Amino acid sequence: MRPIILVLSLLLGVLSLAGVVWIFLGGMIVLSPFSVTVDGLFMTLILLTLAACFLLNAYWEMRDRGIIGKKKTPAAAKSPAAKAS
Repeated sequence: MRPIILVLSLLLGVLSLAGVVWIFLGGMIVLSPFSVTVDGLFMTLILLTLAACFLLNAYWEMRDRGIIGKKKTPAAAKSPAAKAS
């Protein structure tokens, strides 16, 4: 069941970012000349927050699975024989 969480997090994170692109393409936010509607501004902030949450969750899932980042290895227990040498 854990791979489903990873796939859903990635899908919903990318979908939220696609919504931000759609807002820019739809003209609710225009960069030149700069123009912003209140709806476009708040929808962009909400979608960016959702994307950050979902993509952070996907990052944590991939890190826990060892897909990215360093793999955690337990510290080797010192044996009495190693101390005597």
